[in-house]
Formats: sequence, structure tokens, C-alpha cells
Amino acid sequence: MQKNLNYDIGTADRIDAAALAAGQEGIADIANPRYVTSRKTKFEGYVWDVVREGIALTPGDTPFERDFLLHPGAVAVIALNDLKEVLLINQYRHPVRANLWEIPAGLLDIDGEPPLEAAARELAEETDLRAERWDTLMEFYNSPGGMGETCRIYLARNLSQIPAEEREDRVHEESEIVLRWVPLDQAVEAVLAGRIHNAASTNAILALDAAARRNFETLYSTDAPFTAHPALREPNYRGEIRPAEGL
Repeated sequence: MQKNLNYDIGTADRIDAAALAAGQEGIADIANPRYVTSRKTKFEGYVWDVVREGIALTPGDTPFERDFLLHPGAVAVIALNDLKEVLLINQYRHPVRANLWEIPAGLLDIDGEPPLEAAARELAEETDLRAERWDTLMEFYNSPGGMGETCRIYLARNLSQIPAEEREDRVHEESEIVLRWVPLDQAVEAVLAGRIHNAASTNAILALDAAARRNFETLYSTDAPFTAHPALREPNYRGEIRPAEGL
């Protein structure tokens, strides 16, 4: 397994983020890498590492240090059928000692695999489904104060079953996956009542409900740059507001 973490976020020129934020007509996060003066790997794992970096906010500043989890990024898929139902899967998550209702998701841990291909692979592996129509629903940082995990959520529609002979065998936790189609409004109620806790799933369900109420005009292309991901955003991206494409 490759970690797909070959990037350095400390080499770009600093911008005046306060001035840029003040001048924005709307709201958009601002890519603004600072100066990484040192890096030590404190723990190396199978998928992600914990690193300690020295950071200087401006050239010549005295560096300070931060520990964080270096993460390859992830994709997630909320599948919507013609009955306005979303597909949830239930599986065991050991760190929280619980079986969770989630949407299909997985890591960007194959070097060079485009995010959309990773999303289609995860949908196939976890649900035995493929989709003819894909749109980007949203992006988010899972916990930006302590890890670099970035997730892009796709909306998958026009679904069909993968033939039995082409399906992947599920192992470990995935061998216990249970699938259930849930009306979107019931999924929203479950999120708001605190019965669903997975971050990608709660974000996706609420974002899809909001998009549906806007006739899906907020969706954007799967070809749009993955602006949240430090290694995948365009080099000169500074936090421009992406217009809705009305897909």
C-alpha cells in the first residue's frame, strides 16, 4: 500500500491572507502554505504517519512546532436512486468500538489513482454497484487542527448492479457489511437526532438534502480541481469561490 503523501506544503510564497479574506465577496477558504523549517516522523504506520514540523509564519520568524497526522486524503460516495433513497452501509469501526451507518468511502492510497476512479472503486467494492452519472457534492477537512485528511464527496446516480462474477470479495470488517436504502428525509432525521456519527456520512446527507432543495444546481464537475487537497489543488489556487455549474 502506498501512502500517496509526496508533497511539501512549505515552499510557496506567503500571501496576505487577512487582506484577501477581507476582500472576498463571499466565503472561501484560502490556500496559504507557510514556511516549514523542519520535519521529523514521530510514528510511521501502515497508512499514515505522525509528523512534527517546525513552522515559521513569515521569513525570519522564530519557528514553532506542531504534531499532526499526515494523511493521503479520501473520497466518499453518496448513492441516490430514483426513489430518492440513499444507500447506507453498516460496518464495524474499531477505534470507536461501534458499528456505524456510513456511506461508501476509502483512502487515496494508490499512487496516481484519480479521486473519481477511487470513488468508483470504493462504490463497487463495498456495494457491488456502478454508476453512470457522477457529480461532486462537496469537500471537507476531517479535523484540520490535528490531521491533514481531506475528503471529496461524490454523488452517484443512474446505478446498476455489478454481475456476481465481477464482484470483489470483502474481507475483515468489510465482510460484515450490511446495505440499506434509506429515504433521504429519514437519513436527515437520523443525522439531526444524533443517530449517525460518521463525518463523511453526516456531511453528505445534509449537503445532498440542501442540493436537492436547490434542484441540484450546486453540484460541480468531477473534473474540478480538488482544491482542498494540498497535493492535488492547482499550484496558484488561493481560495477563489467556485461558481455552481447547474449540473
